[in-house]
Amino acid sequence: MGSTQHPHVTGFFDKRTWSIQYVVADHDTHKCAIIDPVLDFDEKSGSTATINADRIIDFVRANDLQVEWILDTHPHADHFSAARYLKDKTGAPTAIGARVVEVQQLWKGIYNWPDFKADGSQWDRLFEDGDRFKVGNIDARVMFSPGHTLASITYVIGDAAFVHDTLFMPDSGTARADFPGGSAKRLWTSIQQILALPDETRVFTGHDYQPDGREPRWESTIAEQKASNIHMSKYRTEAEFVEIREARDRTLAMPKLILHALQINMNGGRLPVPEANGRRYLKFPLDALGGAAWE
Repeated sequence: MGSTQHPHVTGFFDKRTWSIQYVVADHDTHKCAIIDPVLDFDEKSGSTATINADRIIDFVRANDLQVEWILDTHPHADHFSAARYLKDKTGAPTAIGARVVEVQQLWKGIYNWPDFKADGSQWDRLFEDGDRFKVGNIDARVMFSPGHTLASITYVIGDAAFVHDTLFMPDSGTARADFPGGSAKRLWTSIQQILALPDETRVFTGHDYQPDGREPRWESTIAEQKASNIHMSKYRTEAEFVEIREARDRTLAMPKLILHALQINMNGGRLPVPEANGRRYLKFPLDALGGAAWE
């Protein structure tokens, strides 16, 4: 690929949620996209903050970049999305995969939120599989990559693939698929489609859990994933993968913020409307996610 199809990628690691946020820039035009930004939340005190998002804004300004897109790969279950905050700060449009409406419809029932608009209107753009767009002069396209969630998508921007919670770094394997609407079989298919990208494609993952306490890492290549991913290099058939993925998932506790985060993230990163006393309140159901392992 020519240099114009090789975006400059900067990752911002959030150690509280093990999440990686990205600024993907075309240096020829100084335009960029922000992917999967985190809005800080402390579940113990109920406090919110914009430390991560402001760090991204400072980086964008310091490098004289213009934000063209604020992109989420899926409705996150382990952190709040800062998409709405960054839209207010930059004016850039927000986007997510079109199947987010299925997630909204599912969780609308779980939250007993009858007046919630489960139509995706909380975002400026809903991407379908195969949709194309640009970051500056860099070609970008969307791959539907469900399994971890109903709505997960991969952004392929030039020679860089942002694979969210499908593949982790090779020493960490693959993502869980046991959330409401998840499927290990669909995850297998999505990963096969990602691994069919050119070997030199750079792979950027959405989380890194630092196995054995190593430093955070988030970039690999398709070739490296095929050769050494601890799941994909070992389990060669769908049946084998589904068996080990589902067995592993049965041992995992739910993310500590799943019931907090989904009501924010299926609403495009909007916090609840303040009540009469000026405070915002989260609502989550008891016993809605039965069967998950306890920590």
